[in-house]
Amino acid sequence: MELRAQQLTKEYRKGVRALDSFSYTFHEGIYGLLGPNGAGKSTLMGILTTNLKATEGKLFFEGQDSISMGKEYRRHIGYLPQQQKLYEDFSLVRFLHYIASLKGVRSENGSIDEIIRSVNLWDVRGDAIGTYSGGMRQRALLAQALVGNPDILIMDEPTVGLDPKERVSFRELVSNVAKSKTIIIATHIVSDLEKLASEIIFLNHGKIVESGTLQELYEKYRGEGEPSVEKIYMNLGMESR
Repeated sequence: MELRAQQLTKEYRKGVRALDSFSYTFHEGIYGLLGPNGAGKSTLMGILTTNLKATEGKLFFEGQDSISMGKEYRRHIGYLPQQQKLYEDFSLVRFLHYIASLKGVRSENGSIDEIIRSVNLWDVRGDAIGTYSGGMRQRALLAQALVGNPDILIMDEPTVGLDPKERVSFRELVSNVAKSKTIIIATHIVSDLEKLASEIIFLNHGKIVESGTLQELYEKYRGEGEPSVEKIYMNLGMESR
């Protein structure tokens, strides 16, 4: 599986560029997109999911232009946005069947049940989502992203607002569903990516300022003492949050 971004640029009014000539090729694995607020992460997520249109550049899925593919491209995408409306009165089962209908995918009870089990919400599947804790709600959002068994999962700040225990639990879930998928996680929380990602892209002011596998980055920035993503982040002049 290959998702290739080629010179993606998003320009808003008065020439402000939220994303500037972003080029990268994603394969199976977990990719971390790391940068401070305003770095361009959410803009990139919007373009990758076709919720935003790039001012310049193209996005290719398996060699095909994603815009030309239309709905066929979107069938390969599962999206966990930073903020998404949850239907508070819906049970999780009803919510996932509703999402399946919006995506235009078949929602046999077996596949929905499997998704619910995979995010560890089986015992509360019939409860109203409005009664869920913050961590449970994030798992419900992950469940909706998994509907249709997409090849690519895109997550925008998925652990914001979670306490440390809930963040650990969520990271474990993401690791468990990562097999044979491309997962792109945008965040400004350094520790999340150090535990999850095999490859990290540092983004600032809409541009890639550094990228590579953890091993490559650690070798490059070893210097004195034990290397870490936090130290690399600071070395690049990106304020940690």
